[in-house]
Amino acid sequence: MEDFSFYNPTNYIFGKNALDSLASETAKIGKKVFVTYGGGSIKKNGIYDKVMQQLTDFDVQEFGGIEPNPRVETLRKAIAQAKEFQPDIILAVGGGSTIDGSKLIAAATYYDGDAWDVIATKGEKIAAKIIPLATVLTISATASEVNGGSVITKWETNEKDYFSTVKVNPVFSIVNPEFQYSLPVDQSAYGVIDTFSHILEQYINQTEHATVQDRFAEGLMLTLIEWGPVVLKEPTSYSARANIAFAASMALNNLIGSGVGQDWATHELEHVVSGFYDIPHAAGLAVITPRWMKHIGLTQKLAKMAQYGRRVWGLSGTNEEVAQQAINKTSEFFESLGVKMTFSEWGISSTEVAKLVEKAVNRDPMGEIPLNEEQMRAIYSDCF
Repeated sequence: MEDFSFYNPTNYIFGKNALDSLASETAKIGKKVFVTYGGGSIKKNGIYDKVMQQLTDFDVQEFGGIEPNPRVETLRKAIAQAKEFQPDIILAVGGGSTIDGSKLIAAATYYDGDAWDVIATKGEKIAAKIIPLATVLTISATASEVNGGSVITKWETNEKDYFSTVKVNPVFSIVNPEFQYSLPVDQSAYGVIDTFSHILEQYINQTEHATVQDRFAEGLMLTLIEWGPVVLKEPTSYSARANIAFAASMALNNLIGSGVGQDWATHELEHVVSGFYDIPHAAGLAVITPRWMKHIGLTQKLAKMAQYGRRVWGLSGTNEEVAQQAINKTSEFFESLGVKMTFSEWGISSTEVAKLVEKAVNRDPMGEIPLNEEQMRAIYSDCF
């Protein structure tokens, strides 16, 4: 196990009555609230009204329309509005995209420059004054409700990148699993896959004797395998929603990644794809993950892949046999959730591989052991 410092300042408020805390928690910070959300589903399912009832004694402005794979072009408009309003707190009501976009609003409203600078410098260029952020979660997937990471797309140049700083960790996050009852089946499936991928990125590593982190990660994956199919068949099962919601938050609150090597090549490769084609992030992860496992897991990380196969999938055999079976089990699990498992099914042509590789090689080094161009090309090619 490596040296580490674990710190998470978010007050995580979970359960059926979690929203009852919104007014009192917000009042601790201020009276001017900038409410952000996505395409408007919260107005159809009643969450918007419940939030606004809690905020009747506050000065509220709102900004809607933050899209999936949030775009800096949209967020610049929100930043301009926030700069004029000067809120005491931003309240993001939605899933990872809304929260990620709101982190950029929090970090860039008082920044003397373009918001994309914050992303391009991985958060080195950031406003001296950060607006506090809080969330009401409506989709469990990214764990953006409990971390300082934010992934943003610059559509005009087909760039998708991230910044991360504890300065934009939500001060509090409200997580009521009931708010996810009305999610479409595909979004529920993507949430499970996104969470599973987050765990793998921190678990398939070369660190030895990090038993606590490994066992936490394995427990989370087993939870998703158990409850993922249930939530698709029984979308109003509180137990299913609750276990998946908590697993998603625990998967990327920095706990299981403390003291171990992390990879994140699968995410980086996917960011290139959805930067061009705007497919759901987790849809891209479902396609890329088994291919990454084939090219990296069977060679550089064979021992951990075998451990994954034995402990998570209950497999037996040699390390090579177990690792290969584990890849098959992972792919079968994703496919059982009803998602597409090739980019061809998304209407993307295999002739695009060269373009994807060209973009990927110009990003920061990918992976615990950085991928080379040949590996990137092989992984992308297999995705078709």
